[in-house]
Amino acid sequence: MMADSLSKNKHLLWRAGFGVGINQIDDLKNKNIKALLNELFKEENYSEITYDTPDTVSAANYMNSTAPAEKKKEMQRINREQNSELNLNFLNSIVNSKEQMREKMAFFWHGHFASRVLNPGFNKQLLNTIRKNALGSFKDLLFEVSQSPAMLNFLNNQQNKKDHPNENFAREVMELFTMGRGNYTEKDVREGARAFTGWSYDKEGNFKERKNLHDEGSKTFLGKTGNFDGSDVLNIILEQKATAQFITTKIYKFFVNEKADQDIINKLSNNFYNSGYDIKKLMTEIFSSTWFYDQKNMGNRIKSPVELMAGIMRILPMQIQNPENLIVYQKLLGQMLLYPPNVAGWPNGRSWIDSSTLMLRLQIPQIWSGLRPLEYSPRQDDDIDMGMKPRETALNKSFKNPNITIDWGRIEKIFAHKNCEDYLLQSTKSLDMSSVKNFSDKSIKMNVINLMSTPEYQLM
Repeated sequence: MMADSLSKNKHLLWRAGFGVGINQIDDLKNKNIKALLNELFKEENYSEITYDTPDTVSAANYMNSTAPAEKKKEMQRINREQNSELNLNFLNSIVNSKEQMREKMAFFWHGHFASRVLNPGFNKQLLNTIRKNALGSFKDLLFEVSQSPAMLNFLNNQQNKKDHPNENFAREVMELFTMGRGNYTEKDVREGARAFTGWSYDKEGNFKERKNLHDEGSKTFLGKTGNFDGSDVLNIILEQKATAQFITTKIYKFFVNEKADQDIINKLSNNFYNSGYDIKKLMTEIFSSTWFYDQKNMGNRIKSPVELMAGIMRILPMQIQNPENLIVYQKLLGQMLLYPPNVAGWPNGRSWIDSSTLMLRLQIPQIWSGLRPLEYSPRQDDDIDMGMKPRETALNKSFKNPNITIDWGRIEKIFAHKNCEDYLLQSTKSLDMSSVKNFSDKSIKMNVINLMSTPEYQLM
């Protein structure tokens, strides 16, 4: 029975958070799952993620074509620094926040409402909107994201004006953020775009409805007719059961299993719809269900790069001298926070693993423990580089080792008289434990590093 509650608790900590934290190991075996759930869902005082680098030039002059080249260069440098800080501060929150469920949910929405803009102020605003509403109402989340300068900018809604509608924003809102393909027509996209005309923001980055650019005419959208504006369109979208179904399916595939169980999803989706899109209620229902702990739902998901890194950082107490190197690892492994590949967000599952990323994944525990150097250079990947080519060579020279000091003494104390694998792996069925242990000296340190270097550690 002991092992059973341990494996359930581990499963919950990985799915509803970023894995077992070093300070959770001692009472993990005996902890009641309800108590653990309450801990995961406990909301502390919400604090924003931000950056410290001061702005020297206001965002209003951002990339102003009349600005002198020097000024432009300086602005680009500051933007890069601020975006890097934002990335690392988000990662730090993912690793260290007690509010693991909020950060995990924010991480999910960060891929769902994928946007990629160069303006760090816009990135910060969108990230905090997502974190603030991560476990709240999907309606509030949808409205605030749709009115964020990052999203309006990324999906070209400033170009959406009466008599010249730009359909990009209206289309992605329906296809990717709410209903999914097949639940609306091309005519709905056209009429929806007319309703969103004039949605924009001012130079401070505040949402603004530009009335003079708004199409006042009558529109027919998803079977309703009226002089709709953007808010009306979002409300009509939320009235569609298809929206609850689409969001619930995506959440199920991310948190439970990539193979959808239609009966379970239909039930969850109905409850989600009837609750008025209460995200916390939906997640509580998932994690409290007996089916969530079925064998087939455990240890079957490939960790995304951020989950893999965060999991290692949560269980190994480490001092990191130059944390900016962690961005290099995100990049090498193919998941850089604030830089999703496109508006559809990150693909999941097997797409995380190819020959180069798998090799690096298996070596990270040794590299971070100082036992081997990093021998990789980032893939030339315009998608992730976003035009950062000239930095490529500098990047390879300066970023070899994150310069990490791990407190192995603390690990030895905590794991004395315990089987490390019971806490580090979701399943040891396929592992020949004696060969892992004979692989090196019998120390707890080497045992931990070797376990983290197994294919099994890639699963959660």
